[in-house]
Amino acid sequence: MDAFKFHNPTKLIFGQNQVTQLQTELPENTNKVLLVYGGGSIKRNGVYDAVVAELKKAEVEVFELSGVEPNPRLSTVRRGVEACKENDIDFILAVGGGSVIDCTKTIAAGAKYDGDAWDLVTREATPESALPFGTVLTLAATGSEMNAGAVITNWETNEKYGWGAAPLTNPMFSILDPAYTTSVPKDQTIYGIVDMMTHMFEQYFHNPTKSPVQDEMIEGVLRAVMETAPKLLDNLESVEYRETILYAGTIALNGMLQMGYRGDWASHNIEHAVSAVYDIPHAGGLAILFPNWMKHNLEVDPSRFAKLATNVFGVDAEGKSETEVAEEGIDALRKFWSSLGAPERLADYEIGEEKFDVIVDRSMKRGAFGNFNKLKEDDVQKILEMSK
Repeated sequence: MDAFKFHNPTKLIFGQNQVTQLQTELPENTNKVLLVYGGGSIKRNGVYDAVVAELKKAEVEVFELSGVEPNPRLSTVRRGVEACKENDIDFILAVGGGSVIDCTKTIAAGAKYDGDAWDLVTREATPESALPFGTVLTLAATGSEMNAGAVITNWETNEKYGWGAAPLTNPMFSILDPAYTTSVPKDQTIYGIVDMMTHMFEQYFHNPTKSPVQDEMIEGVLRAVMETAPKLLDNLESVEYRETILYAGTIALNGMLQMGYRGDWASHNIEHAVSAVYDIPHAGGLAILFPNWMKHNLEVDPSRFAKLATNVFGVDAEGKSETEVAEEGIDALRKFWSSLGAPERLADYEIGEEKFDVIVDRSMKRGAFGNFNKLKEDDVQKILEMSK
């Protein structure tokens, strides 16, 4: 392991009916709250009414920013920043999934910055302060409810980047009620499962050795997700199964699994470029790209892939080489995701080769990337070719 420090300032409030804790978690002297949400599903499933009722109890003035996109856009961030500055907002509440939370994080920092919020996303500027914010999560997927990271798309330039500024962009608190996720449709549930699994895979493939505790934790959470996922998809309203998946999504990316090393994250970088150009679901892109990233990088360390294959996918290693075991593990991952209903090829989204050069260019904006194995232009091109 590498030397490390770990601090996560987000208070996690987990369980049914915990939205009643909202008013007591707001900072003292909160007067004006910006409520940020997406396309309106929270109004159909009752979450909006429950949240607003608690805000009324807190006797705060509520302003609203709706319409946050699945791949949150800079234009929406700018609207939120303007709303905060014009109305002297002193707290932001994100109600939704990772996209809403990512948008809120960027609004919170942008509201305290004199320039354009895109400067923060591109890391041309570093925020010195941010508005405090909290979250009420309605979708198990990204883990954004308990970390500082955010991903924002500039649709005008077809750029999509991840950024963050801990602890400024960590939520003060996050309320997770598994019952609030029971209305999530099947396709979004599948995407959420793929997303959290890729977060764990990205962290599993790292360079430092002697990480048995972290390995066991990642393998254990992955097995729990794989055991629960088919049951959940057969019974979408099960609070029990939703609870397991909801907690797994948070654990997958709150920093606990990555203490002592830095994961790879190259597949995420490539997918950000793909969905910046084509605006496809993030997890859909990951389901297509990640197994091909694995194939492309297998020979970097076959033992690592073989370990995952045996400990998570139950591949029998007897009489086989590490490479053969690893290949079976990659095939097992693809079969599992396909069994859930995840896409397999870029063609599933009607994406061809015509913009591969643009995707490669966007991927390389910050130079060679990936920590398990540094990828260059040719590597990205090959992975895209394998994924078409």
